[in-house]
Amino acid sequence: MSQLVEPQRVLVVDDEVPLAGVVGSYLTREGFEVSVAHTGPDAVDMARDLQPALIVLDVMLPGFDGIEVCRQVRMFSDAYIIMLTARDGEVDKVLGLSMGADDYLVKPFSPRELIARVHAMLRRPRLASEQAPRDTMTVGGLVVNPESRAVTVDGQAIELTRTEFDLLAAMTARPKAALTRRQLIDSVWGPTWFGDEHVVDVHIGHVRTKLGDDANEPRFVRTVRGVGYGMGAG
Repeated sequence: MSQLVEPQRVLVVDDEVPLAGVVGSYLTREGFEVSVAHTGPDAVDMARDLQPALIVLDVMLPGFDGIEVCRQVRMFSDAYIIMLTARDGEVDKVLGLSMGADDYLVKPFSPRELIARVHAMLRRPRLASEQAPRDTMTVGGLVVNPESRAVTVDGQAIELTRTEFDLLAAMTARPKAALTRRQLIDSVWGPTWFGDEHVVDVHIGHVRTKLGDDANEPRFVRTVRGVGYGMGAG
């Protein structure tokens, strides 16, 4: 296998130290730069400091669990997240996906299967930055500048993650359209993306929070029932 010029970082989070070591060694052999955390608080701190491309995240952790890790990480990071759940952890899978996880594996799992999932995820292109129009777009007091990737609301600068910005740019580029989750996924993650489409809802929720938007009385992002999302007041 050819050596990566700039190895992508993967954060492995599991309180089972031997398992974390095995997963980390497999990833290292595949050319990734691997960091390991064993508690919920450490996972959030390391995700913030290291900005990994992908996080392998166990649900059961000391400090606080992987669901809470996922919720906190999604506030500042677009890292792909693969949740590790127990065989009977159906609720954990649903909660993890609802908090913004991209995929899950059930324990016990084959490290080779995990590696295949990691490679598949990191091959997914995020397309909106290349496809979005370059003109500044305005919706009410919201201004989105694709060239500088800057967003303001009533003149106040808003900090968004890459995925949050790309979703907002995809919607403001078609301000009169009602876009399905699938259309937004195709625009931002690419048509080969697999996983739960409701991950869009998690990112839209964070966009609304950062814009100071109320889902019940939206100024900017409206929910189109039975379809998806659109721009403008409801």
